[in-house]
Amino acid sequence: MTNQKHDFPWVTIEDLAPDARFSLRVGEAGRDRAGLTLGLSLPTGVSNVVRHGERAVVCLGPDEWLVTAPEGERDAIVEAFATIYDQTPHSLVEISDRELTYRITGPAAFTLMTIGCPRDLSRLTPGRAVRTVFDGATVILWRDAEDAFRLDVWRSFAPHVRDLLDTGRAELAAGL
Repeated sequence: MTNQKHDFPWVTIEDLAPDARFSLRVGEAGRDRAGLTLGLSLPTGVSNVVRHGERAVVCLGPDEWLVTAPEGERDAIVEAFATIYDQTPHSLVEISDRELTYRITGPAAFTLMTIGCPRDLSRLTPGRAVRTVFDGATVILWRDAEDAFRLDVWRSFAPHVRDLLDTGRAELAAGL
């Protein structure tokens, strides 16, 4: 399913290439050191995102972050965190194979996302991300721009979510 692109004039759904993904848990005392290890400052405040180059980190809770990076950086991140563990206890769990990512863009992207997400998406401003549900499946929803979203979906739920997105896109196309 990687890099497939399905275009309609109003919305595009694209399967993105895999990223390295990590669930990072670290206490407040170790937050700065963990950020330095990643080459950025860990965001504070749920839904806040910090980017540096192709790395992105979203705060999912008071001591929980999702880290994404190019696949080629996976081993370097694991090794860097291994070197700081004695001074900065933390949990870094690789979850790269757990999820797939869809990019949804276009003038009808916002409307399509509201089909399966119960959140008030107008409150999710560009540059932020949240853990939420999409038709019952737990997802991380990134809002990259007014008309651009990314949806990280557990692999086992991906076919269901993709079918719902495709159905919604067809319904939007028929109604526009």
